[in-house]
Amino acid sequence: GVGKTTIAKAVYNTIVHKFEFHCFLAKVRKESEQHGGLVNLQNIILSKILGGKELKVINVDEGINLLWERLRYKRILLVLDDVNESDQLDALAGAPDWFGCGSRIIITTRDKRLLTVHEVNPIYNARKLDHHEGCELFRLNAFKKKGNHDDDEKLWINTIVRYAHGLPLAL
Repeated sequence: GVGKTTIAKAVYNTIVHKFEFHCFLAKVRKESEQHGGLVNLQNIILSKILGGKELKVINVDEGINLLWERLRYKRILLVLDDVNESDQLDALAGAPDWFGCGSRIIITTRDKRLLTVHEVNPIYNARKLDHHEGCELFRLNAFKKKGNHDDDEKLWINTIVRYAHGLPLAL
C-alpha cells in the first residue's frame, strides 16, 4: 500500500510518551475475521490499557460496555490498523465519549467511507508519490545522497520508480 501502517506507527511512536495509556492494534481486519476476533481485540485493548488486569470479555456487547466503563475517564492513544468494517469501529472505538479528554484514536483503512460514517475528524489521505518524489526517495535510500547521477543511473532510477507505481515502501 501507500504506507498507512508505517505512517500510523511513526505517529504512534512519536507521541506515545504523552499518554499514560496506549495500545496499537495491528491487522484489525485479519484478527477480527478469526473466531471470536472482535472479542479478542477488545480484551487486548482492555489488558494493555489497564495494565494486564484480568478482565475477560465474553461477547462484543459486554466488551463495548467494559470499554466505555473503564476507558471513558482515561486519556489514551489507540491505533486501530487496517479497519475494513463498520462493526470493527463500533466494537473497538464506538464513540468519542468512550475515551477521556485529550485521547487520540488513529484509524487506518482503505475505505474512507467508514471514517465519514463514523464522523472521524480529521482525515489524512495517504497518497502515492509522484515521479519526482519517488526519484528523490529512491536516490536517498539507494545512494544515501542527493545530487547528479550519470545517464545510466538516471535510466535505472526512472525504471525502478515507474515500476514501483508511487508506492513508498516499494522504493
